[in-house]
Amino acid sequence: MRLATYTANGETFYGGVTDTGMIALSPDFAKWPTLYDAIADGGITELVDAAKGGSVTHTDFEYEMVMPNARRILCVGVNFPDRNAEYKDGSELPKFMSLFPRFASGFTGHNRPLIRPPENETLDYEGEVAIVIGKEGRRISQENAYDHIAAITLCNEGTIRDWVRHAKFNVTQGKNWDCSGAIGPWLVPFTDARQLDDARIETRVNGEVRQDDTLSRMMFPIRREIEYISTFMTLLPGDIIVTGTPTGAGARFDPPRYLKPGDVVEIEVEGIGLLRNTVADEVL
Repeated sequence: MRLATYTANGETFYGGVTDTGMIALSPDFAKWPTLYDAIADGGITELVDAAKGGSVTHTDFEYEMVMPNARRILCVGVNFPDRNAEYKDGSELPKFMSLFPRFASGFTGHNRPLIRPPENETLDYEGEVAIVIGKEGRRISQENAYDHIAAITLCNEGTIRDWVRHAKFNVTQGKNWDCSGAIGPWLVPFTDARQLDDARIETRVNGEVRQDDTLSRMMFPIRREIEYISTFMTLLPGDIIVTGTPTGAGARFDPPRYLKPGDVVEIEVEGIGLLRNTVADEVL
């Protein structure tokens, strides 16, 4: 059973996703106003069980960013060998992973447009798998890392490329434009290591495959990401880790192939689903 946040009749709900519509769960779980609250309280299994016995309540709805009030979103950069080579700077493979924060306001939901701002037209896509932490931990071993994952989802870690170059040592401003990326469509409960270890991620723009790789080729596998990040900060239930994108982002073409209004970007991983977004210019 998949879990999503959605809007229907002007009201926001979370619930179970079926092939015919949504099963609203939030009205029956006042103790958890949002999916974030449910994850933070260890309630994902209870929600899944409730959804299995529920009936469809909404067939006309719009997806929201799956956890719109997520408090901490940490992204891993340059995490595939070919991505490092794309920079053409002659650097060796890094000893440690690159990390940067993103904020929930920078993400929208499935089937909604990524927004290109008027200040800059270098909006780019990055297809990634994201994990949601379900169990608190500090200095977590790789052996135990998967025990701390509650759910997995997809991310288009959209970026305004020119703005990541505004300063020497950070990329924060290029990574946090409102609605420049997307997370969703839903959360898939994490129950089996094969959901991540055997995953292949594919990103398409207007039907053309731009990114295609397997998570097994990551320079820093997800177990290592959890180990490393939890060394310096306590991971808390509800934290999101966006795990890294393969080669093939628009900026790495010659000339670059940035997103423009009307484009359709699809990110797909078997066993998780498909995240689709259009592109639109910001309306001022």
